[in-house]
Amino acid sequence: METPRLRIERRGPVVRVALDRPGVRNALDPETLSEITRLFRGLGRDRSVRAAVLSGRGPDFCAGADIAWMRRAADFDPSKGRRDARRLIEMCRAVDEAPFVTLARVHGNCFGGGLGLLAACDVVLAQDGSRFCFSEVRLGILPAVVSTFVLPKIGFSHARRLYLTAEVFGPDTAREIGLAHETGPAADLDSRERRILEGVLRNGPGAIREAKGYLKRVESLDRGRRIAHSERLLARVRSGPEAKEGLSAFLEKRQPRWIPAEASG
Repeated sequence: METPRLRIERRGPVVRVALDRPGVRNALDPETLSEITRLFRGLGRDRSVRAAVLSGRGPDFCAGADIAWMRRAADFDPSKGRRDARRLIEMCRAVDEAPFVTLARVHGNCFGGGLGLLAACDVVLAQDGSRFCFSEVRLGILPAVVSTFVLPKIGFSHARRLYLTAEVFGPDTAREIGLAHETGPAADLDSRERRILEGVLRNGPGAIREAKGYLKRVESLDRGRRIAHSERLLARVRSGPEAKEGLSAFLEKRQPRWIPAEASG
C-alpha cells in the first residue's frame, strides 16, 4: 500500500510507514502533511492496529519543511498563513494522539519540522551518525508550531540553547535531552525495534490506549485534579473486560487472548 509521498506496509497489527520523497530528503510539503494526517487518523479508527513504525527512505529521515513551500507561504496573508501553519500541527497531533504505539527510526538528517514529527512519537531510535537541528532561525523563522510537541520532551533549558543556536547535534545528545530513547548502529537498532514491538504486542491494547490518553490528560492538571482523575480512570479500567482477562491469564498461567500468535513464543 502506498500514497504519492508515503510507502506503507502492514504486517498483522504492525504498520510500517516510510516517508517517500528521497529526492528532496523527505522534506515536508502540504501534501505530505495531509497524507500523514489522514493515514494516522484512519489507523486510529482501526482497533486491530497495535503499533506503527515511522522511517524515511533514502539518505535522510526528514530534512524539515520543503523550502519551496516555505517560500510560497511567505506571501500568504495572516489568515491564510495561520491555516497553512495548522497543517503541520494537525499532522503532529494525528501522530501524537494515535491510540497505538508509535516508534520512529531516525537515520541521516532530521531537521526543523521533522523534529516535530519525531517528538510526536512514543519511542525514538536514532542510528549512529544521525544529525539533528532546530534549523528554523537560520531561515529567519522559528520552531513555534513544533514546540507543542518538542517542549514536553526536551524542556525549556535545552530548547533555549538549541532553538537559538541552531547547532547540529548527534544521537547521543538527542538521547540525553529526551528526544531519542535508544541509539546505536543500524543492526543493533533492528534487534531493539523487534524487542520493543514484541513487548508491545504482549500488552493489553486497550490498556495502551488508556495509558496514552492518561498521560496527555494529566499534563495540564494540577496535583489535586491529577489524583482525582487517576483514581476515576483506574477504577474504570480495572473493572473492564481486558483487565479481567489479564488477571485471569496471570492466575491461570496462560497467555492473554490479545497476544498475536506470532508474538506468543
